[in-house]
Amino acid sequence: MGAPGIAASARLPAPVLVLGGAGFIGRHVVGALIARGRDVIVGTRHPRRRVHDTRGLACREVHLDRLLDPAAWDDALRDCAVVVNCVGILRERGRETYRRVHHEAPAALAKACAARGLRLIHISALGLEDGVRSGFLHSKRDGEAALRASGADWHIVRPSLLDGDGGFGARWIRRVARWPVHPLPRGATGRIAVLDARDLGEAIAHLALDDASPAHDDVVREHDLGGLQARTLAEHLAAMRALYSPRPAVQLPIPDVFARIAAHVCDLLHLTPLSFGHWELLQRDNRPRDNRLPLLLGRAPRIVGALPAAEPSPVTTALPAKPTP
Repeated sequence: MGAPGIAASARLPAPVLVLGGAGFIGRHVVGALIARGRDVIVGTRHPRRRVHDTRGLACREVHLDRLLDPAAWDDALRDCAVVVNCVGILRERGRETYRRVHHEAPAALAKACAARGLRLIHISALGLEDGVRSGFLHSKRDGEAALRASGADWHIVRPSLLDGDGGFGARWIRRVARWPVHPLPRGATGRIAVLDARDLGEAIAHLALDDASPAHDDVVREHDLGGLQARTLAEHLAAMRALYSPRPAVQLPIPDVFARIAAHVCDLLHLTPLSFGHWELLQRDNRPRDNRLPLLLGRAPRIVGALPAAEPSPVTTALPAKPTP
């Protein structure tokens, strides 16, 4: 008779590999998976540097810019049941190009997952329609197309702007919100549906762990996620400022030509979260057409920022129930 400990461990489900699990989105995904009792392996470029971010979890060194062939993923994918790809780069550095990290590596990963029968959850972005010009957005769109053609059990998640502790962009938004003057590009008129990063982590954990037969043609595989408040950048900054001060900020309009130049300068010098790709997104709506976040959570998403007195609470009384496995 085998040892009870060995028999019990043999029945445990294989862990989930979270690529980028030490990053902003990845940490929330890891936390949500652990809360559901699932073992996690963190894939990161620098496992020794990330000892505090990974909370003592098992780590694997993974560099997406080097894994451009399905066979190259063999070591990273061993003993895993599900893969969540949270890796993304705001700007290119050396070998870490948009094409490699957002397109070629996910394409190879998807084929490797298809060969092993692994589910793949891939974090992409909203606003990838025709007409985008930045390399960042082009590479994201090409990565999505590669997943659709891979034959894997894939899901694509497209979150709107994120708020939460530890995020580079979220930290800058909170900082600017405290300023008494808000510089705002005139063309930043698109509406965004900011969501809490904790909600995104929970939604991704649901997609990673809950049963959905990949053989069914009616399985929804593309998930646009956002909060329930649709705001312009100016309105979002005002809602965030209201958390810190009762006095509204003075809005300083910036001509679009200067905003575009500033975005290119920020890209060149690797300054602030503003990039040319984000400048493109700010000029049009960047919110879900069909918001699947309430369905995946089984509740209303968290409210980000303060609600103005004239803005009704978005909490509804008849949210769709989250499907049971």
